[in-house]
Amino acid sequence: MSSDLLLLIVLVLVVLLGSALCSGVEAALLTVNPIRVQELAARERPVAGARRLAKLRKHLGRTLSALVITNNGFNIFGSLMLGGYAAWVFEQRGVNSAALPLFSIGLTVLVILLGEILPKALGSRLALPVALASAPLLHWLGILLRPLVVLLERILPALTAEAEISTNEDEIRLLARLGSQKGEIEADEAAMIGKVFQLNDLTARDLMTPRVAAPTLDGSLSIESQRSRLMENNSQWWVVLGDQVDKVLGVASREHLLTALLENRGLLTPVDLCEQVDYVPEMIRANRLLTGFRKDSGGVRVVVDEFGGFVGVIGAEAVLAVLAGWWRKPA
Repeated sequence: MSSDLLLLIVLVLVVLLGSALCSGVEAALLTVNPIRVQELAARERPVAGARRLAKLRKHLGRTLSALVITNNGFNIFGSLMLGGYAAWVFEQRGVNSAALPLFSIGLTVLVILLGEILPKALGSRLALPVALASAPLLHWLGILLRPLVVLLERILPALTAEAEISTNEDEIRLLARLGSQKGEIEADEAAMIGKVFQLNDLTARDLMTPRVAAPTLDGSLSIESQRSRLMENNSQWWVVLGDQVDKVLGVASREHLLTALLENRGLLTPVDLCEQVDYVPEMIRANRLLTGFRKDSGGVRVVVDEFGGFVGVIGAEAVLAVLAGWWRKPA
């Protein structure tokens, strides 16, 4: 095989390889999970290339511009150069004039299949390893082509915009549903994710036990005189009321009240056993209530209206019932 024909084959391989690398890396950058990249970069010992890849993704427009310029360089200028060189080789060898059009068609097919379609499919499938491995090369490619990329930024300012990682409630719900359908997460886990968002739509007023149904004790009477009321209701916490309307003296646990009866301390009043009251407004969101219960899971919260009036009582179990799917909106 003569040197000119061998050089032609080498040039074809260079064009195909360059186009394939650019296409595969481009597909990997667009497909890789940005949250996963941030997690790898934030580690104490970050994965090789993760931090550089995270920086490149912040200016994804610039990185893609450099890749597209390089890819077009291989595809367009490479093809033109190869066409001219192939014409000279065929002329020197006295090959039939139909060979050049056939060579051009064959090269185009190879570029489409081996330089575009196949690399992009592989890049999408192996997005994370390809993106991490190519991060150092992309860094230097960006520096090399910066003048041209800056010129493009002047023409298209959108290229300078930072790619922020963000999502919303609808996207997370959709991802949970898709993950459940594909078997990536359990159906009950997907349902619970939806319930978490439901907490933000509910208030203490929606979940509380209203005043008319709340377990209450008269703070001025003895525990013994209210024994029957305690026995008829299994509520774990009781609101101790004063002699005035809406005057809440505290809350007392059923366990302490029954213990007092068993120890012949029934002459005590509920006030003697009550604990400090935690008040919450009736319009507080359920997710904020859950945060409060997580810090202090004991007891209940007394719900008050905008005027400070006692309107109900709520415990942690009422909020957790929403997450478990037990809560149903009253008709």
